[in-house]
Amino acid sequence: MKTKKTSYFKKSVIAFLTFPLMGITGSVLTSCADMLDTKSDMVGRVEDSKINTPEDSLNYVTGAIRCMQVIADRTLLLGELRADLMTPSVDATTAIQQMAANDFSAPNQYNNISDYYAVINNCNYFIENADTTLDRLGKKIFEKEYAVMKTYRAWTYLQLAKIYGKVPLVLKPLLTEKDALTATQQKYADINEICSYFIDDLKPYVDTEYPQYGQMGTDKFESPKFFIPVRVLLGEMCLWTGRYDEACSYFYNYLARKNQYVPTYTSKARWDVTNLDFTTASMVYSISLYSADASEIITFIPMENNEFYGIKSYIQNLFSSTETNYYHYQAGPSNALFDISKAQDYCYVDKVSETKKDTVYAPKTGFQHSYEAGDLRLSCFYHKRKLNQSENSEYSSDYQQITKMGKGNFIPLYRRQMIYLMFAEALNRAGYPESAFCILKYGLTNKNIEKYVSEDERTRAAAYLDFNDDIFDEYNTLGIHARGCGDVDCDTTYCIPASLSGEEETKYVEDLIITEMALEGAFEGYRFYDLMRIALRRNDPAYLAEPISRRAGEKDEATYSRLMDSHNWYLPIQ
Repeated sequence: MKTKKTSYFKKSVIAFLTFPLMGITGSVLTSCADMLDTKSDMVGRVEDSKINTPEDSLNYVTGAIRCMQVIADRTLLLGELRADLMTPSVDATTAIQQMAANDFSAPNQYNNISDYYAVINNCNYFIENADTTLDRLGKKIFEKEYAVMKTYRAWTYLQLAKIYGKVPLVLKPLLTEKDALTATQQKYADINEICSYFIDDLKPYVDTEYPQYGQMGTDKFESPKFFIPVRVLLGEMCLWTGRYDEACSYFYNYLARKNQYVPTYTSKARWDVTNLDFTTASMVYSISLYSADASEIITFIPMENNEFYGIKSYIQNLFSSTETNYYHYQAGPSNALFDISKAQDYCYVDKVSETKKDTVYAPKTGFQHSYEAGDLRLSCFYHKRKLNQSENSEYSSDYQQITKMGKGNFIPLYRRQMIYLMFAEALNRAGYPESAFCILKYGLTNKNIEKYVSEDERTRAAAYLDFNDDIFDEYNTLGIHARGCGDVDCDTTYCIPASLSGEEETKYVEDLIITEMALEGAFEGYRFYDLMRIALRRNDPAYLAEPISRRAGEKDEATYSRLMDSHNWYLPIQ
């Protein structure tokens, strides 16, 4: 008889099953106490709860990864479908439609806070019980795993704050119903309180090395990419709390660390121009998010490639036509995303001779697909066509592919280009708009900084603007906007107007950054929170409400009115 295989992640959940955790259930919770549910079929007890062997630490880390697999899809969906860049299809489930409408008045399968607290309780248990006094050859045995679990906990709390607004800040493992009830009765913490706590909590670990477990899982993923860089998470938390100079410091020191450099690289979408009217141009691109080992991806949640082995992502099945869904995808690009992409100018420098160059802008019409106009990143990852299906076919005639997630066996959390855009956001708000714009248009090399950033700003921002000339050069560094808009350094229309200064200039550059985040990060789960962060910063709910209300093109007054009340940005704790 054939023996059913079990994935490495599932095997390693043994530790996760050996102590009381908040239950992982598929149902919507009915009371506040349930969100910290300790009733679970997976509850067990051990007499000696101390974690004191390397095998213990490995099991608990992979147990936490298994918990994160549970929340991976919904975290992406809640950040993407509630915003303006995607819209539900006619085949979308009620739960997806309600999510897109930001309406969680009824129970919804994607509103299950206890799954997030399962990650947290797993981390709390390890942090509480790992024997940090143990050392071998002068090195703490559990130091690396300790840092991993602290970052997982902090990242999960950041997601909770973005999704629910205010939540219990639980820092001890909950082993009984009494513990859970007590936790729910404390004052709930908002995103400022949560970020402030975890910024201090994570600071000691910025230089802690992460464990090297080699290849893991059914797809043999490289384990270092399972772990969240401490400096990146600290930088993001500083962005949310308005600590912009600190954010600049964390992002810069992550990107420009000696011997651990993180350049943008130069992958981009481009026209292989064969004539200057672009009507017969073919598109060539080298952006790669299809594989988890792609250099662009810094951190991801590994998923199983088959339900047989454990928790599989369903993002691909929701966003693309597959054999499983009979081509009936549930969400696709919105009119708003098409408009944002088309509004960009693609610039091409034509070398007429050795001494003469002409700058040409691609037209906005005349392409095989209308979504090829403007920025090319959308057409790299999105394809749609009509199929001839018989009248009685169970397959849809609308065939759509959104290929960013590749095989659907991982969910990206951080990519190097999105980290650069967060760095730009921090620089801009710290008072360095020219430096921020340099990230968008030219790329941060010392040569570009000297050429395009004023001497006054270079002096003030000197701590964040020194890049190794051997690594950060034209062969490794690219302006993020150039990933979809061609020879942007020669685009005279993409600039900061000279008439702007002070707060006007800051807001103008910030708007460019948020647009770039949409172009670069579409379909990846960032958008709702990017809009939220700026709306909170400017104390302007319309910054979020306006674009989302215009998702379909025309303004939806009911949506606008609902989202002008910031309480409606957050899911209810049910």
